[in-house]
Amino acid sequence: MTNSIREIRDADCILITGSNTAESHPVIGYEVVRAARRGAHVIIIDPRRIPMVDHATLFLQVKPGTDIYVFLAIMHAIIREGWADEAFIAERTEGFDDFKAAVEQYTPEYASLMSGVPVEQIEAAARIYALGERDAGDSSYDDARGRSTILYAMGITQRSNGTDMVMTLANLAMLCGHIGKRSTGVNPLRGQSNVQGACDVGCLVNVFPGYQSVTDAGAREALAQAWAADGLPGNVGLTIVEAMHAASEGKVRAVYVMGENPMMSDPNTTHVERALRGLDLLVVQDIFPSDTAYLAHVILPAAAALEKDGTITNTERRVQVLQPVLAAPGTAIPDWQIISQLAARLDAKMARERDADYWHYDSASAIFTELARVTPIYGGMNYNRLRGEGLQWPCRTVDHPGTPILHVDKFSRGRGKFHPIAAHDPAEQPDEDYPLVLTTGRVLYHYHTGTMTRRSEPLAWREPRGYIEINAEDAERVSLEDGHAVVVKSRRGTVRTRAKISDRVPPGTVFLAFHWREAAANILTQDFALDPIAKIPEYKVCAVRVENPRA
Repeated sequence: MTNSIREIRDADCILITGSNTAESHPVIGYEVVRAARRGAHVIIIDPRRIPMVDHATLFLQVKPGTDIYVFLAIMHAIIREGWADEAFIAERTEGFDDFKAAVEQYTPEYASLMSGVPVEQIEAAARIYALGERDAGDSSYDDARGRSTILYAMGITQRSNGTDMVMTLANLAMLCGHIGKRSTGVNPLRGQSNVQGACDVGCLVNVFPGYQSVTDAGAREALAQAWAADGLPGNVGLTIVEAMHAASEGKVRAVYVMGENPMMSDPNTTHVERALRGLDLLVVQDIFPSDTAYLAHVILPAAAALEKDGTITNTERRVQVLQPVLAAPGTAIPDWQIISQLAARLDAKMARERDADYWHYDSASAIFTELARVTPIYGGMNYNRLRGEGLQWPCRTVDHPGTPILHVDKFSRGRGKFHPIAAHDPAEQPDEDYPLVLTTGRVLYHYHTGTMTRRSEPLAWREPRGYIEINAEDAERVSLEDGHAVVVKSRRGTVRTRAKISDRVPPGTVFLAFHWREAAANILTQDFALDPIAKIPEYKVCAVRVENPRA
């Protein structure tokens, strides 16, 4: 996030796309509702009528996968009508002319034809976002414009053009000067607790801690020196989908899974199961048995968040200290202790040569001290400074207060770069055999693959089993009734669940949450079309058909 969560309540316009904020991020959703009650416009761009639409000024209901046309048309209209922040563009950006030429063809009329969104809605969204208009009340502005902020989540990133989608949102914010100021910015809402922290400390295949590229020879040399290592690898590794493909081809023989459940969360689950079953060694480290753990050769019991200390970095880049409040059961110990003990055994030769226990740490705080030493954006942090509310990175020196807002005076790279983006349709389109588009997501009462929440009796009572949302028109074609069994098929597999006839999805679109092992949505999703840069699969759009098992 370029900005902070509390700033949302003071925004004049909140544009939400690819995020079912009220159900997936309810605390942040409350901030959006506060802003709406104070007179802010809320613009929702989504294929499904999500609960936040009840608070929206505009709901642009796009056909799945066509929102890129709408965003390009919004920028076309902003430029055409003279709503762009020309001073900001001239002073702080580069590449505008090439970007402007690229959006010229994406008129609101063309976008309406491709997406199904009326022209007048596209133009209204362009005006409201660009100018930061309010419904009512006064606002103290940083300049003549109001404050517009963008919130997005995996609805736009889990796509074959996810990187293009994020760059398009960055283009939109720069075009209107809505960045580097309070209650503005481009703000991704992370899908899991501490996923931001995991990325920060190097749990990605292409970077070391602090987003230092593995292909940067200078970064490798500096880190190797800090760690007293002979050298560090400079090749980008395999993402999880690429690793599963490699495992199925016999190129990867062992997999170590920590706090993840790919048998539920990865696309084309049938393929994932074949890949995992073919491994020589599968290790699963987790707090509860999962569908993936049932296939494991070794299970390592880990301590849960409330049973250990350490740090956690939330979606607004805020690093906070965890304190244990419960004792870990049985033989469970914190993840870092498991990893350290395993690494010490694997690396015993190095330890003997150096006459030291290379992998020994006295505490989680000792690990964080090392992390801060090799991670410039964390450089000024320590446990004492993090107690209480924590600090937002970058925090490079011990007297730095942290950074609530990024890019205030300049961008990290100097000038903000406009990227010319072309629209691309989803890789798998509906056809005669599979006439519907499936999109996936979450429901309020369960989290991710249900490994934790489905063990909670109150949550399981409130939402005990899965369902597929289907429009009445599509249900009528196969004589489906509300609450009855339904079979959903894609080119990858079949699931059986129950039908929930709803106007939350338009004709031609169905929705299935992925929490349910009895009807695992990712049996249906595809893993062949990856974003060319991020390598993320297209979870959010795949072609399916529904069948009535009683017919």
